[in-house]
Amino acid sequence: MKSLRSFSQRLPLLATLLLPLLLLTASCSRFNTDGSLAPWGIALLILDVLAIINVFGQPWDIGKKILWAAIIFFFPFGGLLIYYFFGRSR
Repeated sequence: MKSLRSFSQRLPLLATLLLPLLLLTASCSRFNTDGSLAPWGIALLILDVLAIINVFGQPWDIGKKILWAAIIFFFPFGGLLIYYFFGRSR
């Protein structure tokens, strides 16, 4: 319960700080006009793969690992930020 309270206290500040960044990156396409990955897309792909490797290296139960991996997979940029701010072990 303490971690949920801590998360709910940090959420408004985090949302305020990350909203402009999220809007900027959402407007930038990860693909070029010819269908190839843009440099931003390659960097995001590398960071996502590293985060998923990090998730499966954590000493958590398998359900928590799959949940974090799904968040990172389905929300590549936002899930990556959420994982690095709230998901990693301290």
